[in-house]
Amino acid sequence: MSELVEMRLFKVDAATRDEFHRISHEGTVPLMRRLGIRVLAYGPALNNDDTYYLLRAFSSEEQRKQQATILYASPQWESEFDTPVMAMIIDYRITVMPATPALVAELAAQPARPLERTA
Repeated sequence: MSELVEMRLFKVDAATRDEFHRISHEGTVPLMRRLGIRVLAYGPALNNDDTYYLLRAFSSEEQRKQQATILYASPQWESEFDTPVMAMIIDYRITVMPATPALVAELAAQPARPLERTA
């Protein structure tokens, strides 16, 4: 049985990426997980200072769309995260690809990397 992995790449202002990571780590990712979204990995890109990634897994495209609707309509998202998060995003791309359950498990087992400050 195949699963789907969604990769979101966010272009953010380099000056706000630390705050974007803090909000993700302390707020948006825990909210997604409480709502049943499988977050596999997230964090600042290693090859530049203005990109951030989020990998999530879903059993189907229907589930992906339903869970996105639930997340972005949730009172916590709307009251705490929508305005500050969207203000930091310059642009973003979403790619959805097939993945085996073994790949999803391997990605989920990777430890989260803390944000390494360069200043």
